[in-house]
Amino acid sequence: MTDLASLILQAQSVRGIPPQSAPLRYRSVAEMAAARLREHRDRQFLVHYDEHGTRRQWTYREFIEEVLRTAALLRSYGLGRGDRYATAAHNHADTIVQYFAGWMLGSCVVPLNMTEDDARLNYILKTSGARLLLCRPDYVERLPAITADTTIETVVVGDDYREQVRNTEPLALDATTDEMETEALLVFTSGTTGNPKGVVLVQRNLIADAEGIASWHRITPSDRMMCVLPVHHVNGTIVTHVTPFFAGASVVLNRKFQTEHFFPRIAAEGVTIVSVVPTLLAFLLEANADLCGVRERGFRHIICGAGPLTCELADRFEERYRIPIVHGYGLSETTCYSCFLELDLSGEDHRHWMQDYGFPSIGAPIPQNEMAIHDPNGNPLGEGERGEIVIRGWNVMKGYDANPDANYAAFTHGWFRSGDEGFFIRSRDGKPYFFITGRIKELIIRGGVNIAPLEIDEVLARAPGVKAGIAVGFEHDLYGEEVGALVIPEAGASEEAILAFCRQHLPFHKCPKVVLFTDALPVTSTGKYQRNRVKHLFAQWRSVQFQK
Repeated sequence: MTDLASLILQAQSVRGIPPQSAPLRYRSVAEMAAARLREHRDRQFLVHYDEHGTRRQWTYREFIEEVLRTAALLRSYGLGRGDRYATAAHNHADTIVQYFAGWMLGSCVVPLNMTEDDARLNYILKTSGARLLLCRPDYVERLPAITADTTIETVVVGDDYREQVRNTEPLALDATTDEMETEALLVFTSGTTGNPKGVVLVQRNLIADAEGIASWHRITPSDRMMCVLPVHHVNGTIVTHVTPFFAGASVVLNRKFQTEHFFPRIAAEGVTIVSVVPTLLAFLLEANADLCGVRERGFRHIICGAGPLTCELADRFEERYRIPIVHGYGLSETTCYSCFLELDLSGEDHRHWMQDYGFPSIGAPIPQNEMAIHDPNGNPLGEGERGEIVIRGWNVMKGYDANPDANYAAFTHGWFRSGDEGFFIRSRDGKPYFFITGRIKELIIRGGVNIAPLEIDEVLARAPGVKAGIAVGFEHDLYGEEVGALVIPEAGASEEAILAFCRQHLPFHKCPKVVLFTDALPVTSTGKYQRNRVKHLFAQWRSVQFQK
């Protein structure tokens, strides 16, 4: 058996080039910061709107100075190279400053998702090895529960903390140290069952993915991005903070997504690109949000990924707003994005890749990684064949933290195994365009036949009376699993009409046999459906034999 270190090294290489030889523009976040001070010191970097709509802004010089003061303060708390520290926070300028400050020290950030329950957060703090917890005042009441049975030191990020930052002499910026392999982020995955796994990302991962995203989307210093996604997740951190920092661009940070502020803020701030998840597109359509003339003000496109985008939703959004969706795909384990739809496609080709294969294409790989489709034994599959999406590249994680079994499973064949099923189709010029059909663990296996839930989701989205819906595989005595549907209904919706529509558009074995109505669908904080969490709702139909 090939040893684990060799397998991971293969999965971190691109076209035979190992990570330590990656031709990246910068070798560390500190080197990036030094370049920004040389080239763009007085250019605006960060604009922050808090929950009250109060606006603050920082130039690169002001931001980096605050980062270096914060780094010096963290060092006074005993934090140094290789240490880990956690943040109990939300989208706030302080949070972004704290991330960058740690990277200047060579320390690793452990972002806590404060929408998780206390027991899960306590598990993360215990297993992460974090020495320090920076906690916003909003979450102080939860500290006894989330820090129980730990020795972690806690600092409340309130007025006293900010005064300390102001009075601390800034750390000297050392851009000469090569910190590519220094741990930068420990992000815990949000699985539906069991304990979360810690994804370890190093500074090289952040820089490689930022370089790929910036180049693909042609982000220049004149661009402005906007963050509406949570910064405890890699999308909010990498796409809309590390990437513009890499490119010398700027970013507008929002406390959270708010439909009524989305387009007005884009218009007011001159935003050119925003990264979202599909759920937010649905919210904008449902609210019939006014575009506020953003296209005429220079807004270019929307990056969309991190959740299931259906052809139906993409078509409705692009038809309503005439803003192109640049669909993409990636995971925390690959830092963030690994592929995107191309920007230069004609309208006809864009629609072809978004609409003609039953799933919107997630595009072609960025140059910083490679992608393929494998069978369960690690053999590459050909065009149109469904199998597991696998990735190798400079943006692939260091590994799961202190979890050799999970690492052996993820890197078995010298590629990172995503756990997602997909396929690829070649374009006229031979480029592979990838598609995702769903999580392999969420495939519905009915009578030995694999059924992709997303294929059924597409039909449900068009069914009468369905506001939103997902397919769910539930245990069945005869077939092993049978197909159900969990639906948020519109007024006047009926189970019979929805089932009849599905029978018109799907073969019987793929049709939902039961429709249940609900007020909300189970999703993670980044909008990914959690189908396995609701299988039990269909338990009473386990022994029913459904007829055509």
